[in-house]
Amino acid sequence: MTAGPDLLVSEETEAAPPAEDYIPWFQRFMERIGPLWTLGVLIIIVVIFGAVAPDLYTKAAWLATSNYAVEYLVLAIGQTYVIVTSGIDLADGATLGFSAMAGSILMQNLLASHAPALLTDVGGVALILASGAGIGLVNGLIITRVKLPPFIVTLGTLTAVTGATDLLNNATEVTNLPSFVSTLGTASILSGWLPIPVLITLALALVFGLVLSRTRFGLRTYAIGSNELAARRAGIKVDRHLIWVYVISGFLAGVAGLLVTANFSAASPIAGANDELYAIAGVVIGGASIFGGRGTIFGTVIGTGIIAVLTTGLVLANVQPFWQQVAIGAVVVGAVTVDRVRTRVGTD
Repeated sequence: MTAGPDLLVSEETEAAPPAEDYIPWFQRFMERIGPLWTLGVLIIIVVIFGAVAPDLYTKAAWLATSNYAVEYLVLAIGQTYVIVTSGIDLADGATLGFSAMAGSILMQNLLASHAPALLTDVGGVALILASGAGIGLVNGLIITRVKLPPFIVTLGTLTAVTGATDLLNNATEVTNLPSFVSTLGTASILSGWLPIPVLITLALALVFGLVLSRTRFGLRTYAIGSNELAARRAGIKVDRHLIWVYVISGFLAGVAGLLVTANFSAASPIAGANDELYAIAGVVIGGASIFGGRGTIFGTVIGTGIIAVLTTGLVLANVQPFWQQVAIGAVVVGAVTVDRVRTRVGTD
């Protein structure tokens, strides 16, 4: 009497198709190509906008696109480290503006007092970078010592630093800057096709990409984002590490502030406004998980490139400016959706 049901269960088990057959072909395809799909999206966007607006392939369009990319990418490199740890830095755009304004005011005052050129240049750059790193240090200390969520801490810092930037120079631009600043913004190589700020940004991407993927610091960053409790039990000094991660984010915001100031030969109180949104978008489009534990600088470079090309392409295609926000928002949602579909394959 028991043989019948057993036989029936056995036949049903043997007849059941492999679990993989239930996975749609699109999911299997995305799993095979991995994060390289974002590179394909970038190429498709370039081709489409190039067909609609051939001026996209001109030198002027490339320089405009690279200016957007430099500003967003330097911030996004630091944001990648933060997001990999399952954190977020909403203050890096404001940090960009504050650090640039602080260093520019110092350079302006040193120029007015006829200080040596070397002191003016070095002092201004040092203050810009130190201001950025200092704000990152404050964020890291509050997050780790007070145990507040990074979202709350950096949102508060965003508001405070934005107000402080306006207070520094009564919400007006600083334009009296040493020639070093404008030279940094206009210098280029390869017959003008590769501006020095772009070269600096690529060097930063390479260095911080190697640190994240090839060093113990990078390994610990991924470990904290994947499972903070397990990282603590493994002997990783999580709090100290997180402080360094936010210092890196702030420092790179300072670098971005220097490059933006050099590009415009002036420090503006609204510089960096909303840039944190573009930086976060570039990281997410590049395949980083907002829940931590996954992300690469290579993906961030591609994701930021997509945003920069979208921005330039929509302008050249005579699309109304507010559609840029719509397009970028749609790309972010689409990128997260595709990434979730791709990663679900490993868990189904």
